[in-house]
Parts: sequence; C-alpha cells; structure tokens
Amino acid sequence: MDRGVELSEFLKSRRARVRPEDVGLPYKGNGTRRVRGLRREELALAAGVSVSHYTRLEQGNSRNVSAEVLDAIADVLRLTGDERAYLHALARPAHRRQDVAQAPIRPGLRRVLDSLVLTPALVLGRHADVVAWNRPAAAVFADFAAIPEERRTIAHLIFLDEGFRRMHGEGWPRLAREHVAQLRVLAARHPQNAEIMEHVDTICRQSPEFGKLWHEHHVAVATHRDYVLDHPVAGELRLSAELVGLPGDPELQGMDLFAAEPGSESEDRLRHLIATTTRVASSHLS
Repeated sequence: MDRGVELSEFLKSRRARVRPEDVGLPYKGNGTRRVRGLRREELALAAGVSVSHYTRLEQGNSRNVSAEVLDAIADVLRLTGDERAYLHALARPAHRRQDVAQAPIRPGLRRVLDSLVLTPALVLGRHADVVAWNRPAAAVFADFAAIPEERRTIAHLIFLDEGFRRMHGEGWPRLAREHVAQLRVLAARHPQNAEIMEHVDTICRQSPEFGKLWHEHHVAVATHRDYVLDHPVAGELRLSAELVGLPGDPELQGMDLFAAEPGSESEDRLRHLIATTTRVASSHLS
C-alpha cells in the first residue's frame, strides 16, 4: 500500500461524506454543485488551515504536517477514533523497525491454546492468517488442518467459503465490512510487510465483494464482537468474541477467543459439539 496514495484516497473518501451544512457552512441547494460532500476550500476553511496546505496533504504530501492540523481536519471530517488514528498513522508514520519474521508458535502459547477446552480460539498472523487453532475452534468454524496454508485466512473464509457465509447468515455483511476495515488498519500498522498487500490483492481478484469494500476505505479496529451462528451441526450458537493482543509476539495480530454465555443454551450446544467432535477425532486415532 503506497502511503501517499492511500492518504489521498482516504481523505477524498471522507470529504465526500460530509456536507457543507454539517460543518456550519452556508449552502443553497440550487443543483449547481458538482462535487459530493465538501470542497477542498470548504474543508480548509472549516479546519482553519490554508487551502494550499490542505491540498498538498490530500495529494499525499504530508511532510511537516502537525498533529494539531490533522486533528483539526479530523474534527471537520467527523472521523471516528479509529479513523483519526489511521489518518495520523498515514500522515505521520512513526519510525518502525523492520517487521519480525513470523516464527513457529511458541510451545507455551500452544499449551495455553490447547488448555481452552470450551473456548474456541485462533491465533492470527499479521494479515489475519490463521496460524494456530484449538479443537473447539475447528469444531465451530472449519477443519483448518484440511485447508491449504495459503488459503488459511479469515478473508478466505469470509469471502470464498460458502459454508462459512451461510453459517453467519444475516450477520455476514457486518462481518465482511468489519474484517476489511481491520485489514486496512493492519496494512497501515505494518507498512513494510508486503504479505499484507499481496493478500489483499489476491482476495480482490477472487472476490468482487471484497474489492468493493476495500475501495470504500472503511477503517475500524475490531476487538470485541457478538455473533449469532447457524451451525450445521449444533444449531444456533450465540458467541461473544474478544481479540486479545500478544505483546510478546510482535509478529502476530493476537488471539481471538469465543465464548457462549454461561448457563445458556448456546453453551450447552457448544459443549455438546466439542464433546462429539472430540470423540470422533479420538476414534479416528485409535
């Protein structure tokens, strides 16, 4: 992802969704307006910066731009907290060391993963590739061991696996949008990691739906979520998810944990599903 190009496209996309009247500027709807949203000079006026200064920024030139100017622009554009952080990351990238190569999962982390006997858990790499999983996760989501490593990613599951899509049902559009928004954050967080954009290019070619969402420039950090799954074996499962960071493993995005409400029907169904798949797996090994 070219940082200057992305900065330009991101600002244009956010400027297009704000109307003059949203920021207190006079506008008479006489049908002569040729741009969608704010004009550059209108945004500059509302933010208290010069038109030439903002124009350079929207052209991808963020040299010497201050945090205060970025915050003023973010205020006018009504950016969310995640979008504001994304704008700062693009315009004022911190000095970053070379990304650490992804190593095999640590034995201690593997033991923690396997100890979660009623909690589906996934360890995710930097482009939401599934690096490791436990038996409950395989029971609920997919037989990850049977998926080729290059296709073992959350984006492949969401956009290219029909069974996974059916299981999410009406929640699939939200899931798809959230994941693409998260991938954009990851791309900005790891600008030196070419694998992320190679992954994005691959899914764009294979899924027009992914490509459309990617070019809408949604930005969000998905940490906690709630899902209602129509599982083909267990039936309805209501699960809460938490993406937990792993500070000691900078090459990883984190561990995604899923849990049902204690004492709920979903917990009973989840427990039965895991027990059933565990017995099946044990019988295959014996």
